[in-house]
Amino acid sequence: MKKDYTVWKLFGGYLLILLLMLISNSASGQSPCGDDGLCVVQFNAGFNEANKVTWLGELNDCENSFIDIQIDAAAAGKYKIVVVPTILIFNGEEEVGRFQANIMMKMEATKDEVQEKIDEIIMEDF
Repeated sequence: MKKDYTVWKLFGGYLLILLLMLISNSASGQSPCGDDGLCVVQFNAGFNEANKVTWLGELNDCENSFIDIQIDAAAAGKYKIVVVPTILIFNGEEEVGRFQANIMMKMEATKDEVQEKIDEIIMEDF
């Protein structure tokens, strides 16, 4: 009597496909803004709206984005956000700068400090 392993072969195939999808998803696109250029991302939460960084859109020579970790909780783990607000600077897919709030959940970094880091990254590329 010969056993039919068709069901197990299909199940194994589906598991392999899921594994490959997970690996390719985590390996591609580290930056939430895309794969090229400078991008500044603010991570905050709805409960900390009063301490939101308002000058992010005034930065020069970069894109900017906002992620609410109450809505996108996976982003907090993926980017190792331990306090809000946190500002991350990405150059392509690589994180090249991080500014975190103090214990009172207020951003101590100024617009000039973040812009200085952006300018430094641009100059390093030349």
